[in-house]
Amino acid sequence: MAVQRITSNEAQASKKVSHDHFFLWREFVWGAVAGAFGEGMMHPVDTIKTRLQSQAILNGLQNQKNILQMVRYVWQVDGLKGFYRGAIPGITGSLATGATYFGVIESTKKWIEDSHPSLRGHWANFIAGAVGDTLGSFVYVPCEVIKQRMQVQGTVTSWSSVAVKNGNAIKPGAQIYGYYTGMIHAGFSIWKTQGLKGLYAGYLSTLARDVPFAGLMVMFYEGLKDVKEYVEQRGMSSPNLRVNHSFEGLVLGGLAGGLSAYLTTPLDVVKTRLQVQGSTLRYTGWLDAICSIWAAEGMKGIFRGGIPRIAWYIPASALTFMAVEFLRDHFNERVPNDNSRDVSRLSVDKKSLQEVA
Repeated sequence: MAVQRITSNEAQASKKVSHDHFFLWREFVWGAVAGAFGEGMMHPVDTIKTRLQSQAILNGLQNQKNILQMVRYVWQVDGLKGFYRGAIPGITGSLATGATYFGVIESTKKWIEDSHPSLRGHWANFIAGAVGDTLGSFVYVPCEVIKQRMQVQGTVTSWSSVAVKNGNAIKPGAQIYGYYTGMIHAGFSIWKTQGLKGLYAGYLSTLARDVPFAGLMVMFYEGLKDVKEYVEQRGMSSPNLRVNHSFEGLVLGGLAGGLSAYLTTPLDVVKTRLQVQGSTLRYTGWLDAICSIWAAEGMKGIFRGGIPRIAWYIPASALTFMAVEFLRDHFNERVPNDNSRDVSRLSVDKKSLQEVA
């Protein structure tokens, strides 16, 4: 009887593990959908941010536009098309990043919590977010390079009026790279003129921005969820007030994304400048870029585009986390599992089987 009982428990544990793994694979799908959704909704704001940060390279340091001036300029010169230029590579990169970000986070958190119990909690969340974003960067960075170059180009008319050389305005028709008609054309053009190095321009600066950003966002999101649960457990909130997971993801995801974006804005400025400059090298590397920007533009230059960056990440992160929580609630619950729990909190209890044995 004892042997049968153990065997039964082993079978149940094995079944539970397979369910958990099934949930984790779904996290890749939900993350990809949510990431693309957030990017598509907020791409116009990202376009303004990119143009603000790249002004010094394309038009020199003089007469740089503020946010409202840039919005008005894009609308007048390029129309609605200008705001959505580069949307396809942006969404493609977000599909990959969202999938690895949310999918790898859960697997990494479980591994850390099981093998390194001392790193449970915020450290596990930070490391999991950083690992997930790093894996996605192999697809995301080339898409980001293509997206940003298409964003600063705008339409054919506006790009033909842009002429730069070493950051100084020169006569029209001498752009730092030719006009890209689409994502595929841009990719082949960059590969032909600069090779793999061109497609991965600013790769290290992208990791220097995104690894801490991703880690911080997961850490802040999980921390805010812990605060919410603490308030509920202490009876500090109304017992009749129960927030569903989608709304929770909307609010907490927006707060986590906005705070993380603000803290990493200087890293974003450096990354954008390195990726937009093309073969006309104004900055030789990450350190040279940040030192040059600080010397020439000061604190204002380091945080240039910070407001639209935060304005992009608050709703983009809110929509992304809301979409993930919505998909978890409405699709994961259809899987038959008597002990199903929130996927974001799933962990396989390895000790339970040992205790029964």
